[in-house]
Amino acid sequence: MGLCAASIYRRVQTPSGTRAQLNTSVPTKLAAGRNATADKLLVAASELMIERASIEVSLSDIAQKSGVNAALVKYHFGNKDGLLLALLARDAATEISQLEYLLAQPITPSEKLRLHIGGIIRAYHQFPYMNRLIHYLLHESSPSAADEVSKFFVAPLLDFHRRLLAEGIKAGQFRKIDPVLFYTSLIGACDHLFFGRHAMSRAVGVGPVTDEVCREYIKHMEALIFGGVLNPDKETAAVAAG
Repeated sequence: MGLCAASIYRRVQTPSGTRAQLNTSVPTKLAAGRNATADKLLVAASELMIERASIEVSLSDIAQKSGVNAALVKYHFGNKDGLLLALLARDAATEISQLEYLLAQPITPSEKLRLHIGGIIRAYHQFPYMNRLIHYLLHESSPSAADEVSKFFVAPLLDFHRRLLAEGIKAGQFRKIDPVLFYTSLIGACDHLFFGRHAMSRAVGVGPVTDEVCREYIKHMEALIFGGVLNPDKETAAVAAG
């Protein structure tokens, strides 16, 4: 599921000028140079998890969906947890490449943060199994799997937040904020929308995370985070609001 960095953003005209927007279409082509059989297994696992809204899929179901012998899972990934780790790594690579591209764009730190908030929530929405895989591999799988998730997902995201916040502070747009606390706030809020949705549905009867819910949550998180992140300067806030 490779994605060319140049295609991640498109530029559109707005009343205040040209603004970068995140291209949230899901890539459909497999990355060049990868093993075709392994990719079939990953695609099948991903599709089954989305269809069932669960990461509880059997190797036989994955094999049937992909048209590949179940024994090849061990050959390519070692075991089921290896396949799950490879699936998360594949999806995380797409998201991390977007972060690097975003950071390099010639737009304000506030606009980068706005795009990041929307992008991370849409990523969780497009890959609804992602947060469950992260929880499972960090807390219920092997220590080596947890280390790998930390390396290819948690650490790069924390580093992006550190650099973006530093850029915003230097520009005078953001107040001084601890990157770890910021990561915990943003990712925790995004994660709980999906991971905690099942508990909320039983408690207060909320429905599934639809496209409309996703859009409303993005607006909510933008208002919530910008309310605490922006330098308390009226002129700076007005510029950041665009």
